[in-house]
Amino acid sequence: MIGRVSIGSSFYHCISYCLEDKRELSQEKKLALAMQDRLQHKDRAEVLEYNKCFGNKYELTQQFKDVRRLSSRVEKPMLHLTLRLSPEDTLTKEQLREVGRECAKEFGIADNQYICVLHKDTKEQHIHIAANRVGFNGKVANDSNSYKRMAELCRRLERKYSLQEVLSPRAFLSPKDRLLPRHDSRKEKLKVDIQQTLRYASSYLAFERQMKDLGYKVLKGRGISFIDDKKVKIKGSEVGFSLTKIEKILRQKQQLVMKNTVEEKKHNRDSQSISNSFNTGKQNEEKQNYNSGRTGEEVVKEILGFTGQLMNSEYQPDYSDPELMRRLQKKKKRPSLRR
Repeated sequence: MIGRVSIGSSFYHCISYCLEDKRELSQEKKLALAMQDRLQHKDRAEVLEYNKCFGNKYELTQQFKDVRRLSSRVEKPMLHLTLRLSPEDTLTKEQLREVGRECAKEFGIADNQYICVLHKDTKEQHIHIAANRVGFNGKVANDSNSYKRMAELCRRLERKYSLQEVLSPRAFLSPKDRLLPRHDSRKEKLKVDIQQTLRYASSYLAFERQMKDLGYKVLKGRGISFIDDKKVKIKGSEVGFSLTKIEKILRQKQQLVMKNTVEEKKHNRDSQSISNSFNTGKQNEEKQNYNSGRTGEEVVKEILGFTGQLMNSEYQPDYSDPELMRRLQKKKKRPSLRR
């Protein structure tokens, strides 16, 4: 089970999203998708529970606004909670209703206005809770540590309903649990795809193009991130390939290729000079031995071997001269001012 928490200032937009179909889909598109994936894209929302509120999106919005006036200080009175089950899990509507109530209790809105809505347009069951953070007593539900609270709630619900266990974010684990190895198939796949692409890409543009061909959207700024076909965003640094490292690998490959090209041209010139100068059998034998230099295949192996070393996750930065580093540090120190 995966949970999400967000707060906002607009009751109307959140309630509309929870109660209505996706706006970008036409009626024809909804029917086509329903035939294709056997899911309910038309009338996708089913309200499981109204808590101290009722009506359509306009009536609900007005009711939420009326109570919100009891607290003039809160800037973001809208609380939006989402709980999504794993594809292998299924709960009854009554169980989902109970899950919604437990979630409302965890976030201190059990006595506030909220609606619990089931969406039927995804393979995984998921519910939305649109709630008013302002209660009838004028107090505002606390949203501190919301991500940690949601992670702990999901783990409790997984144990209670025997659901597929999902790893909590590492930041919310105990110091002991943080040391345990974690396997993330999504990140492992991205890591392998980056490694394979770097082996054969000759430039950053070629690298980005090949990653897009594999189904990733590449975001490059101060760092680099990848969005897969499930819209999951992963930083390159999370899988051992920061933007700096990727650019370094590609730069080193280009330098190695240029070096081998220069050597090959020099080799060909020297070989031609030997061929023009000598014609004896012994000299021809020398020419033959000289020509038995590295083949193109050996050069490629050298490049792949070199990049393979760079692409190791435990790769250490280039060696730095201690004396040079000492001088640089010395230059950074400000000279003392004499009075």
